[in-house]
Amino acid sequence: MTGATPLGRRSIVAISAGLGAPSSTRLLTDRLTEATVRGLAELGIEADVETVELREAAHDIADNFVTGFANSKLRPLLSTVANADAVIAVTPTFNASYSGLFKSFFDVLDEGTLADRPVLIGATGGTARHSLVLDHALRPLFSYLHAVVAPTGVYAATEEWGSADAETGLAKRIERAGRELAALVAAREPAAEADPFATATAFEDLLNGTS
Repeated sequence: MTGATPLGRRSIVAISAGLGAPSSTRLLTDRLTEATVRGLAELGIEADVETVELREAAHDIADNFVTGFANSKLRPLLSTVANADAVIAVTPTFNASYSGLFKSFFDVLDEGTLADRPVLIGATGGTARHSLVLDHALRPLFSYLHAVVAPTGVYAATEEWGSADAETGLAKRIERAGRELAALVAAREPAAEADPFATATAFEDLLNGTS
């Protein structure tokens, strides 16, 4: 991390764990992504965005658990997250926590993938009573993964969509969170592409038995 604010392009991966189509979780994901892109634009930075629907990778994530490795469909997705400058992660709320699919995806990420990586967290639920899921479940998860979690997480209850508050309270939270994530991204150098062979033992060392 540097004190300067480098310009250029950054890549954002937005992850939605919504199970339906259409999905309020996907809607919140898109709104957070748009706010982040606007925040980056204000800082003179263009953004490349890729949005991931985890429900489309559910079988591949389950395969990873039973086989111990990512298959050919899941590996590119994991690499996309590993090479992104920032992650937007949004889940529906189940039993006062994140969904099993959401947690499973981050369980199969390679260790250290999100270290020092800016992450914006969001959650949706049927009632505002579950809004503490952000601080009781999501923030501890990403802190454990050594990510840099944006100060503002956004919880959207069903009743907020389409109400007047959607254009005031919810909209303001989304804009603030997007700007915070943009500032975290701008304060860092672009993410270096992960080299899967960086820690491999040199062939000469293997021949000499010095590994």
